[in-house]
Amino acid sequence: MPDRRLDLVFLWHMHQPDYRDHASGEHVLPWVYLHAIKDYADMADHLERHPGIRAVVNFVPVLLDQIEAYCRQFDSGEFHEPLLRLLATPDLNHIPAADRELLLEACFRSNHHTMLAPFPRYKRLHDLYEKLTPEGDAALSYLSGAYFADLVTWYHLAWTGETERRRRPLIAELMSKGEGYGADERLALLRLIGDILRGLVPRYRALQERGQIELAATPDTHPLAPLLLDFQSARESLPEAPLPEAEAYPGGRQRLIAHIEAARAAHARRFGTAPTGMWPAEGAISTGVVQQFAGHGCKWLASGEGVLRNSLVGHGGSSHRAAYRPWSLPNAPGIALFFRDERLSDLIGFEYAKWHGRDAAQHLIGQLEGILADSAAGERPVVSIILDGENAWEHYPYNGYFFFEDLYGLLEKHPRIRSTTYAEILARPAASRPASAPLPGLTAGSWVYGTLSTWIGDEEKNRAWDLLCAAKQSYDMVLGSERLNPEESAAAERQLAICESSDWFWWFGDYNPSQAVASFDQLYRRNLANLYHLLKLPPPTQLDLPISRGSDTAATDGTMRRALEQNK
Repeated sequence: MPDRRLDLVFLWHMHQPDYRDHASGEHVLPWVYLHAIKDYADMADHLERHPGIRAVVNFVPVLLDQIEAYCRQFDSGEFHEPLLRLLATPDLNHIPAADRELLLEACFRSNHHTMLAPFPRYKRLHDLYEKLTPEGDAALSYLSGAYFADLVTWYHLAWTGETERRRRPLIAELMSKGEGYGADERLALLRLIGDILRGLVPRYRALQERGQIELAATPDTHPLAPLLLDFQSARESLPEAPLPEAEAYPGGRQRLIAHIEAARAAHARRFGTAPTGMWPAEGAISTGVVQQFAGHGCKWLASGEGVLRNSLVGHGGSSHRAAYRPWSLPNAPGIALFFRDERLSDLIGFEYAKWHGRDAAQHLIGQLEGILADSAAGERPVVSIILDGENAWEHYPYNGYFFFEDLYGLLEKHPRIRSTTYAEILARPAASRPASAPLPGLTAGSWVYGTLSTWIGDEEKNRAWDLLCAAKQSYDMVLGSERLNPEESAAAERQLAICESSDWFWWFGDYNPSQAVASFDQLYRRNLANLYHLLKLPPPTQLDLPISRGSDTAATDGTMRRALEQNK
């Protein structure tokens, strides 16, 4: 009996939207640096401890832009992130009332079961807050500077990765002390955070250079590529989907090209070489999108299994096993398409956090062995497990440390399951490379339901697109008139790219909490208004009005921050 093997590709997608207010220079939310010291550091360490594991790690350039911006703040000592600034403040007895409110709002935002309850001293801070809150601001005003010093310290300690706690004595010392943190201790923790951030890109680059990982990218600010090219692509999976009033996004093809080229250049600058393949934002692809990536030297793309399923409807190949091989498009030569195993990926993302780590790891191995057992003679399945590399782990005990220790350890020793990368698969000699099957056609969609409905088709989403289309028309007019100098043009283009992010459109719609929708509504309109200011034009009055009917036009920055903190 021939030796049968299965190729397993993990693709860990690292993404956070741009949380900076580029008009003021302030970071509106802390999720980039918090996920960096917890999840991006842990994910690197899991791989470093298990050199036999191969994986694809995908970084969105706008995430790395923000990490670099944080590193500059640590280098200069001038912090534009409020929580870091407060961690660095020597005396918290006399901070403004707004800063006290911010600390109380922000420093309990986490998964309490895994990130607060395990630490009795941190939990005591929360219990005291909960006891005083019903009595109003007068009662909260009795909280001392020592309380806030402990609070801001514990918040950052709770957000450190499990691997960092095991390799950095300072974290263990501060956790053991539990309370009474002085200014010197807080500054030491601040320096440690800076060290972790500075080390991230070099650590992942080193993993790539020794051949353990393949580093991939997403177009610059995470735009929804099929919709930049053609709003009508939304109707390929949902023929009756309502569309924006604008017929198309102006100059969308050129903008997609700009996002792809910017991502490839930034990736090469950081990691020494352009990416072999890319994960499009939200795994969203269409025929035109694949052709654009192929034309820019991209050798592979990955997407959601729902896209493959929709594309094979009526062609006799829509079974679940269709995802276990590469596919190709005849009109986009030279690029392979891989599709995510939805069930296995979602088990890691949503289910295994409730399991004992060893049980979860063994269950996943068993599922992979079942796929191999059901494969045809001579077939070598390629199973793609693709999910966010940061958001799931705070639901796991110890940030997923023991799950990864067991999973990676079992895979390293497994005789028939081989972790690998897409680049390695495609580099094999033809005789040992899995054959690529031609798709009869590609139905545009994403990894969410296999459609584009999360970003277009709702009344509010469509209005958001119309506002962006109008801003893009103004952008084209101003840049065409040469009224801006090169530096001003570059700033306007950067702001436009931020407005094109898919994240804005995701939030609109009645399926999200109204307060969060209102907050993203306000932040999106602020970004559009800033674009007009950079173009030296007055923002249209429509930007004063909420896109969502449930939004509060008078929402304060504090309200916005509270909602975003709750719905990161």
